[in-house]
Amino acid sequence: MHTTITGKYLVDRRQLLNLGFTTAAIATAGGFSIREALGATDDTYARAFRLLDRYVHQYMREMNAPGLTLAIADGTGVQRVCAYGLDDLSRGHTLNPNAMFHIGSITKSFVGLCLLQLQEEGKVDLHRPITDYLPWLRFDPATRPITAHDLLTHSAALPDGPLFPADPSLRYRASAAPGTIFHYSNMGFEALGLLVASIDRRPLAQVIRERMLEPLDMTATEPVITLDISDRLATSYLFALTDRPSPRHGRLVEAPFIVHTSGAGCIASTARDMGKYLTVLINRGRMANGRLVSEGNFIQFTTPHIRSPEFGPESAYGYGIVVDRLGGHSRIRHTGGMVSFASALQVDLDAGVGAFASINAMQGYRPQPVAEYALRLMRACREGAALPDPPELGSPRSATGSSGFSGRYTAIDGRSIEIVTAGNELYLLHRATRVLLEPAVAVDNAFYVLHPDFAKYLLLFSRAGTDEKGPFVEAGWGEEWYVSSHYTGPREFTYPPEWRQYVGHYRNEDPWIGSNRVVARRGRLWLNGVVPLEAADDGRFYLRDEPASPDWIDFRDVTDGVAMRMRLAGSDLTRV
Repeated sequence: MHTTITGKYLVDRRQLLNLGFTTAAIATAGGFSIREALGATDDTYARAFRLLDRYVHQYMREMNAPGLTLAIADGTGVQRVCAYGLDDLSRGHTLNPNAMFHIGSITKSFVGLCLLQLQEEGKVDLHRPITDYLPWLRFDPATRPITAHDLLTHSAALPDGPLFPADPSLRYRASAAPGTIFHYSNMGFEALGLLVASIDRRPLAQVIRERMLEPLDMTATEPVITLDISDRLATSYLFALTDRPSPRHGRLVEAPFIVHTSGAGCIASTARDMGKYLTVLINRGRMANGRLVSEGNFIQFTTPHIRSPEFGPESAYGYGIVVDRLGGHSRIRHTGGMVSFASALQVDLDAGVGAFASINAMQGYRPQPVAEYALRLMRACREGAALPDPPELGSPRSATGSSGFSGRYTAIDGRSIEIVTAGNELYLLHRATRVLLEPAVAVDNAFYVLHPDFAKYLLLFSRAGTDEKGPFVEAGWGEEWYVSSHYTGPREFTYPPEWRQYVGHYRNEDPWIGSNRVVARRGRLWLNGVVPLEAADDGRFYLRDEPASPDWIDFRDVTDGVAMRMRLAGSDLTRV
């Protein structure tokens, strides 16, 4: 998933949520607050809390996070629950540690475990064609039929579009044989949620509640996100300007409430309840009164079925969960991004510790460093070892290897831009002033140019050919293209004249989609100036931020020489 939203607390509800909990507010320097809903239940970890709290404070300041909720747990139960920072930025209200957060794609692991339960009961075969169960699915495989296993592991090679597109004739074609490529697809988990409901003959919300939440005593968790739970949610935020890339400290506005009922990301929970979920994962499916899933099915859940480079070079994907190693230990983890929430869950299976962190804003990142540092601290405490130093936090002003980008880049028409360095900081010289370049969150070698004249696009640098260590020789911003003196390639390019019809700004007011801009640069079309598009014989353009991505766009309703509509993997955007 990608993000979420919320409203303000009522005073009565704040008081009600605190009943029955030992909630303390601790003010620190600069007004930073920590409120505990559950203090340390085991002295094993107490020596780590000061370091962890200090790191969270620094992290939130650097990342412009309004508030953060955190739970840590081990095999014996939840060990600490606390909230940092603010719920309401305008009123300065501190974040309630018992407030609910949207957990986003961490929901996928719940769906995976529900399907493994159904498999144990003999009700579903995860390797049988999914159309045997859901014949109405609009999935066309490249080779063998697509199975639930393929969807659980994001290895069906399907695009990430709406499961029920507005065009009734649209079908989704897999771009490769199942199991051969990893491509993250929320649509696949939306289908899996419907599979769970169909097999169990109950709505997905009821299935999740009765199969997962009730056995784990997650009484403060809701299995689907509706407006009925709005008073229990933390106030949340998103960037004010949704038609352009936003730097880390861009202006935030309070987000509206949303409804989300898809198996791709429909759960809202509290940190304390997520601590209970951590405990059953740490115990490999064991509960106090039985098992959530068998040991064999937990192994299947955490098996690295396919490499998932999107999550890291050594990562693989299980059944709704990422599998990798941390300090030589087996780790499972997942992130969750909603319209205005960002979450991270991590479990060290060998050390028997876990952490969940969530931020009440969506700014393109997830609080993975917080969850990972909590794991490292807890592991050190259990082993009686020295506590690890906190990880380095990259300043939004710091660009790794900044000297490699510096120099003058010149366009065909003679215009030029100059990039200069000052320590680890990069600047663009613009109208006799230095404009700071801030590294982009999710695009390598791309920067926000912190000046209104450059707000619509990231500035993207490229090396020569496939040389990953050579100098940067090209810079692109929107349709503008510049090269350094080290560039030796072609300088003039041609493309079909009809491509000019497609250039422009397209938008869908669905917050999951928003704005997309198409530009022509260096002989090809680009999405938002950073994702190269590859033309196919069927009139589509495939996104090539991944070498074999099945996501595509096409253009429709050409009027007076311009396309009025763009379709992005099944979702329609209209020209602005």
